[in-house]
Amino acid sequence: QVQLVDSGGGLVQAGGSLRLSCAASGSIASFGRMGWYRQAPGKERELVATITSSGRTNYADSVKGRFTISRDNAKNTVHLQMNSLKPEDTAVYYCTASVRVFGNPGYWGQGTQVTVSS
Repeated sequence: QVQLVDSGGGLVQAGGSLRLSCAASGSIASFGRMGWYRQAPGKERELVATITSSGRTNYADSVKGRFTISRDNAKNTVHLQMNSLKPEDTAVYYCTASVRVFGNPGYWGQGTQVTVSS
C-alpha cells in the first residue's frame, strides 16, 4: 500500500513562511497528480495546490502568488512552500496523490498542522 507522510507544519507569525514536505513510500512517478488539501475547523476541505507528473501546477485563488508546490521524483517527495502566511491559512494540511490527473485523490497523508498567528 502507498503511504504518504506529510510534515513541516508548525506555528508561525503572519507574514512568515513554512515549507511542508510529503514523503511517499514508493515512487511518485506513477502518480498523475499530487497535491495538498487543507481543512480548518468549521470550514470545508479546500484544495490548495496540485502538480501533475508533467509539472503542471494549479493553485487555489486564496494562495496564488504566495504558495509554491514542487515535485521531486528522485526523492519521492512533494513540497509546499508557503510564504506571506496569513491567519486564514491556519488549517491541517494533507498531502494527496492520484493515479489519474483528474478526479479526487486516492491517497492521503496523515496531516500536518499549520497555525498562523496574527
